[in-house]
Amino acid sequence: MTVYLHEGDLPADLDLGPEVAVDSETMGLRFRRDPLCVVQLSAGNGDAHVVRLNRPAYDCPNLKRLMADQAVLKIFHFGRFDIGMFQLHLGVETRPVYCTKIASKLARTYTDRHGLKDVARELAGIDMSKAQQSSDWGAQTLTQAQLDYAASDVLHLHVIKARLDEMLAREGRTELARACFDFLPTRSRLDLEGWDEIDIFAHA
Repeated sequence: MTVYLHEGDLPADLDLGPEVAVDSETMGLRFRRDPLCVVQLSAGNGDAHVVRLNRPAYDCPNLKRLMADQAVLKIFHFGRFDIGMFQLHLGVETRPVYCTKIASKLARTYTDRHGLKDVARELAGIDMSKAQQSSDWGAQTLTQAQLDYAASDVLHLHVIKARLDEMLAREGRTELARACFDFLPTRSRLDLEGWDEIDIFAHA
């Protein structure tokens, strides 16, 4: 594994292929309180690219272009949060997208454990460490432990997606999953507009 650290933006000539795994690190889980600090990506080739963003300007045209590129599928785990952060801080709507957490909930109905650590252990045979999850991602310098953690969150998403695709097809839920993925940027926008804790589809 090689982890490439980029300050501010991705290189203009970087080609990550037609499917790129994406994750982000923030100072917390509240949209307007906690800033977006780091975005990490992988082409599924064993390497990871970590972008330490230049807050508060977020001047990263190459990263923004990639998130909005209709020819590149962005693979997330719990993409609802990352997509919302990108809408808020980068000013882009991320499409098209695939969320392994949604796919897991539709395919792995025999369990209620859909966190990335659990999904990766079962479907990719990887035991992931979450020790750096709550570290200071706004620091001026990221530690090697932080970089390794950030990389681990995207390195296995392609393998997980492939396994989930097989399960979704087997259970006849592929089209249902695609419809959910298509709606995900809208769900993120609802979060940003104040409906983050409200199910607008509920009867009450």
